[in-house]
Amino acid sequence: MGRHVVVVGAGPAGLGAASGALRAGARVTLLDAAERPGGQIHRTAPVELGGPRLELAWPGLAWWAESSVWAFERSGDGAPLVHVLRGGERFALEPDALVLAPGAHDRVLPFPGWDLPGVYTAGAAQALAKGECLAVGEKVVVAGSGPFLLPVAASLLEAGSRVVEVLEANPASTVLRGWGRPPWQVSKVGELAGYAALLARHRVPVRMGRTVVEARGDGRVEEVVTARLRADWSVVPGSERSHAVDAVCVSHGFSPRLELAVAAGCAVDGFVRVDGDQRTSAAGVFAAGEVTGIAGAPAAKAEGLLAGWIAGGGSPRVPALRRRRDQGRAFARRLAAAHPIGDAWKEWLRPGTVVCRCEEATYGDLCRAAGDQAANAPRAVRLATRAGLGPCQGRVCGPTVAEILGSPPAHHRPIAQPIRLGELAAPVREATPDER
Repeated sequence: MGRHVVVVGAGPAGLGAASGALRAGARVTLLDAAERPGGQIHRTAPVELGGPRLELAWPGLAWWAESSVWAFERSGDGAPLVHVLRGGERFALEPDALVLAPGAHDRVLPFPGWDLPGVYTAGAAQALAKGECLAVGEKVVVAGSGPFLLPVAASLLEAGSRVVEVLEANPASTVLRGWGRPPWQVSKVGELAGYAALLARHRVPVRMGRTVVEARGDGRVEEVVTARLRADWSVVPGSERSHAVDAVCVSHGFSPRLELAVAAGCAVDGFVRVDGDQRTSAAGVFAAGEVTGIAGAPAAKAEGLLAGWIAGGGSPRVPALRRRRDQGRAFARRLAAAHPIGDAWKEWLRPGTVVCRCEEATYGDLCRAAGDQAANAPRAVRLATRAGLGPCQGRVCGPTVAEILGSPPAHHRPIAQPIRLGELAAPVREATPDER
């Protein structure tokens, strides 16, 4: 068979990339840390590869489940060697092209009490509801920013929770101005109408310009304090209200998973920088999906198809596919304009508010370290407070710490994923023909 393409990530973008590369005649190795393909969006729905249902025995496709890419190694001008940990064994794959589609994860801004049991990221709550049919609580508030709050509320209702209210932090004026005038994507409008109808049937109010600024409870969440916000997300004095709840689900947008892209040498400016063919600045490396911009599953799939097709040696003349990709990029720009994070969110914090949960570094710790003239460089502050140096390696708190310190997030690590010393010392095993 022709070229060998390694695709990292089996969400919509990765599945699209695998489909595109196979259609171009390439041999594909599809990797994901999860047991099943599909990513967050296809947790329970039938998984598709391009158009047809994904068959793991598709000719030319090797599906590597529960596999982690922990490092890259360059030995020439082509795609890097891909070091993979699978089942406790080390492998090294030598692709002709590499497509990175690791996706993104929820971003949650800290607030007093956000570390109490009963505070969930919206994505985790949805995963439990969709994947396990488990409700995170009986009375739940869903808060943050972005259209993702609506399907999360819908999933909670279907799992049996009572959703007290859905809170969008941005005022209606910001949201409407960001989305602008038509044309809008018909599918998105229909999806929004469906969620709105479901929430209306359950009498769930959706409030704009309001969010959760504190969670309270003895050992777990018992109530939340919500407040009205100005456009910059500063709190309107006297607008605070308390609600008795046993869970709160929060999402302030998404953070792209940039560790692998940075380890591969790709240029990053908040997202992975790609050209019109989804090529990154690193030779032989393509990127697709939410690492290049948050735009939802259809846009990620279109980017993946284009990246995989060209990585697999297909003709770059695919105008219909490029139009779909460009529509997704336009949607991403509107989404970012309609649901920005206001600069004044840090006013919610108190000195004792935990910012880095791994190392229990507080907002006061960061402020004191940043005010020390002898060691006020961002790196010195992180070393002094250990913020971002815990087990998650800053994946959760990294953007928040960077905003507090006024510095760019730190992503670069030679080893992109945790690996045991015994695994690191073990010899590299060659993949058998069945595994390729």
